[in-house]
Amino acid sequence: MPSRTDQRAGLAYGLAAYTMWGLLPLYWHLLDAAAPSEILAHRMLWSLPVAVVILAALRRWSWIRPLLRQPKRLGLVLVCAVVISLNWFLYIWAVNAGHVLEASLGYFINPLVSIAFGVLVLRERLRPLQWAAVGVGTLAVVVMTVAYGRMPWIALGLALSFATYGLVKKGIRLDGIEGFSAETALQALPALGYLVYLGLHGQSAFVSGGTGQALLLAACGIATAVPLICFGASAVRLPLTTVGMLQYLAPTFQFLLGLTVFHEEMPPERWAGFALVWAALAVLTWDALRTARRARSELAAAGARAGEAAAAEAAQAGPEAARGPVRP
Repeated sequence: MPSRTDQRAGLAYGLAAYTMWGLLPLYWHLLDAAAPSEILAHRMLWSLPVAVVILAALRRWSWIRPLLRQPKRLGLVLVCAVVISLNWFLYIWAVNAGHVLEASLGYFINPLVSIAFGVLVLRERLRPLQWAAVGVGTLAVVVMTVAYGRMPWIALGLALSFATYGLVKKGIRLDGIEGFSAETALQALPALGYLVYLGLHGQSAFVSGGTGQALLLAACGIATAVPLICFGASAVRLPLTTVGMLQYLAPTFQFLLGLTVFHEEMPPERWAGFALVWAALAVLTWDALRTARRARSELAAAGARAGEAAAAEAAQAGPEAARGPVRP
């Protein structure tokens, strides 16, 4: 079990990761002079050198050769790279098109979509409260459809793509920085080709936007990697339930930015839809905490029973040892 110091460090790393993810709309908004596709390409390209530097610092290269010998895992890495690229593009476009609130909704409902994937794809069984949370979340999507006058496709697209990304990564079994490095290695070449194309046709904001814009675009790799590193450091130090609760910080920050910084409209019917999502997440979180508490209690009880059994065996063996071996 992690020490109290490790848990405090894990909490600090987790808060840093989800706060940075929550504040990313401010960063993408600084780049709105560039097209979302160009921002995405720079994010993909500049993430690779950051990943290489991290791998060099940690001296973690041994995973590369076994991965190259497994076409099936490589195929899954390619699927992950494609899906997360779609997720990144949709998120960047949503922020710069004035849909920060709907983007935050996508990450609020992501846990509910992940649960639905667990049932439909992995044949997992849900507890009653999990079913209730999924039902309330579905009702929230219906309410938001009425509120927006259309299906909230941005939110659903973000939730579905990120849930798919998590589902596929389960089959790859690579650590956080290793998976990130493998995915960016596959993303970098197409991204470079697209950026060269933009440059040759005079459409590159990196070239025409000045030094400040170029530096911001190049820093996309750092903006992508640093929260991921903090998340990885947090995940190994904190219980899964704590990490699960911290994940709601990012969409909360996004929601607050949409209201206070980007001044997006929030009529009563949208408040109703968000309220239903938050209610579903509250039920889900309470159920997770209750289940984790019950599991800890059962583990402690099993340990106590094992200790009592061992003490009883030792007590019984004591007199037999005192009598010594039986002579024929």
